[in-house]
Amino acid sequence: MQAYHTIKSPATYFLKEKGSKFYAYAYPIKSVEEAKVLIESLREENPKANHVCSGLLLGTANQEYYLVNDDGEPSNSAGMPILAAIRSAEVTAVLIAVVRYFGGTKLGVGGLIQAYRAAAKGSLTAASIITVEPKANFTLNTNYQLLGEILSIIDKHDLQIEQEHTADSVKIKVHCKMKELEQLKALFDRFDLKIT
Repeated sequence: MQAYHTIKSPATYFLKEKGSKFYAYAYPIKSVEEAKVLIESLREENPKANHVCSGLLLGTANQEYYLVNDDGEPSNSAGMPILAAIRSAEVTAVLIAVVRYFGGTKLGVGGLIQAYRAAAKGSLTAASIITVEPKANFTLNTNYQLLGEILSIIDKHDLQIEQEHTADSVKIKVHCKMKELEQLKALFDRFDLKIT
C-alpha cells in the first residue's frame, strides 16, 4: 500500500442555487459501513430534506472502491458529480453527502450536476488535506540481558512500542511506517533475535 491523501476531519459547505439549498458534508471514513451510518444520521437530522445524495471513495489505484447515490435525483446528476469532486481533489477514504432542500425552481440535469459538484468541491476546500503513510509493525523476542540495549535503540529512534513480559523473556512490538520497516528491522540484526 502506498501513501495517500485524505481529509483530517469533517468539513461543511453551503451553496444556494435558484432557491435550492445544498449542504455538503465531507467526512474521513475507513469503511462503507461507517459511511452508511453517517448518511443515515444526516437523514435523521434533516427529515424535511428532499434528497441526501452521496459519493464515497476508498482505496487507491487498482484497489479503488467507490459508491454513489443520487437519492431520487435524475440518474448521474448528483452522486457522480460528488465523486468527480473527490477524485479531482486527489483524496480517498472520503465520504461527501449533500443534503438538498428544493427551492421551487427546477435546475435541470446540467444545473444539478454543477450544483452538486460545486457543493462537494466546497466541502473539500474547507477541509484540511493530510497525507497518510501506511503503517507496519514487527515483533522482537528477547531476553532480559539484551533488553537495555534494545530499549536504547528504540529510544534513540523514538519508536512506538508495546511490551509483553514473561518470567524469562520480553516480546516487543514495534510500530512504524511501512516504508521504514526493513531499515528499522536491520537495526536489531546484530542481536541475533527472532524478528517477525
